[in-house]
Amino acid sequence: MQRILKVIIIFFSLQTFVNADQKNLDQLFQKLKSENNQNIARNIEDQIWELWTTHNSDNSLTQMMSYGTILMNNRNYDEANRIFTKIINADPQWAEGWNKRATVYYYQKKYKLSQADIDKVIELENRHFGALSGQGMVQIKLDNLEKALDSYKKVLEIYPSNKAAQTLVDEIEKTIKEETI
Repeated sequence: MQRILKVIIIFFSLQTFVNADQKNLDQLFQKLKSENNQNIARNIEDQIWELWTTHNSDNSLTQMMSYGTILMNNRNYDEANRIFTKIINADPQWAEGWNKRATVYYYQKKYKLSQADIDKVIELENRHFGALSGQGMVQIKLDNLEKALDSYKKVLEIYPSNKAAQTLVDEIEKTIKEETI
């Protein structure tokens, strides 16, 4: 009986932690949407990334995420892919595992696999401006400029002061217009 009580206490403690993270994330997204100052917006973006890359209940998964990111940044894509796949298998509801693996697939020029993982990220966290930006990049590589344009416009709905997304929207619209002439 005491063991059952411990499990129940741990479960509710984790739920409180998860709910607090979600509340913080919601507040950060509200601020990001209304912030015009780029420096402040970047600070908010950094806070969002910190929440996204920190597992809500398993520090070992957070450590694996950090290690996989180092591998990816050092272009050790096969090993990074293995780490991110392990993370996904351990917690398929953690969007950032999918997002990081999508990034690895992109670097490996496996665009359709990258898009499949991006679809999962967006299913889990539809405000993931990083995945939406990645989707834009993938769709450019797949020569689907309309879908790329839609992706970057969605980024701007979430993160209006994102200058890179605004520049890409302008460039893609210009390219589409030139191709129709």
